[in-house]
Amino acid sequence: MRFQSFSIMETGIKGTKEVIVTDQNTAIALGSGTLRVFATPAMVALVEETAWRSVADALEEGQATVGTLLNIAHTSPTPIGAKVRCETVLTEIDSRRLVFKAEIFDEKGLIGSGTHERFVINEASFAQKAEKKKQ
Repeated sequence: MRFQSFSIMETGIKGTKEVIVTDQNTAIALGSGTLRVFATPAMVALVEETAWRSVADALEEGQATVGTLLNIAHTSPTPIGAKVRCETVLTEIDSRRLVFKAEIFDEKGLIGSGTHERFVINEASFAQKAEKKKQ
């Protein structure tokens, strides 16, 4: 499948997603530390999900995006029970490469920020490539 230009994808696409900090997304539960606070791996997953969902409707049938690069600073702890919100903005489109600015907030303010890069892929070709690694 050849990649065509994205007719409805433009920079400026925004995404937002919220989660509640629970025992399941804490540092101790995810193995990234010993504290019962929002885990950095959970923040990373939240950034990725917010970004891919924001552009999903602009993709052609059979296409998806995959995360390839993250530069996220986790700058403030968030306790269990608090709400965390991620906001992404698509800032750059370079052929199949998409770059997002990400900001993550809890109810008291900014807790993280950075950039995230994704690539548009053909789902079938990508799956085939992964399956070949089993051989």
